[in-house]
Amino acid sequence: MERLWAPWRSEYLNCVSKSEDKNGCLFCWLKRRRDDRKNLILYRDKRVFVVMNRYPYNSGHLMVAPLRHVASFEGLTAKEGEDLFRLVQMSIKFLRQEFCPQGFNFGANLGDVAGAGVPGHLHLHIVPRWQGDTNFMPVCAETKVVSEGLEKTYERLKGHFARLK
Repeated sequence: MERLWAPWRSEYLNCVSKSEDKNGCLFCWLKRRRDDRKNLILYRDKRVFVVMNRYPYNSGHLMVAPLRHVASFEGLTAKEGEDLFRLVQMSIKFLRQEFCPQGFNFGANLGDVAGAGVPGHLHLHIVPRWQGDTNFMPVCAETKVVSEGLEKTYERLKGHFARLK
């Protein structure tokens, strides 16, 4: 596999690993940040938040997570579960309005063996999909092309989430 040089990732990863959170939990680190734009946080309320994936599979790849450090669905309170899925529903609605995707991948990787990057903190992925978004690049070059910068995507979505407050 070819490697792409991406030195900007080290600053982000070093900040998380040096945090004082449980096992360097990305989501616990993010929830304490106050600069939502810099940290790509689109929305937060008293129980859950929505953040853009800094290394997206496609433009508009979002993650929805509880604020509380909890690893499993059965560990959620009823209110956390309700708020989590309400934000998933709203996120899909806003992505449809702004990006017109033809479909979505939605789900969670629960536990290390399931591929969870942050196994101790439940989070749900929402990935917009379009016909042909998997083209020859991943197949031939093992490289994924994301067509829009994170800042532009943030700007396009932020106004939608601002109306929830």
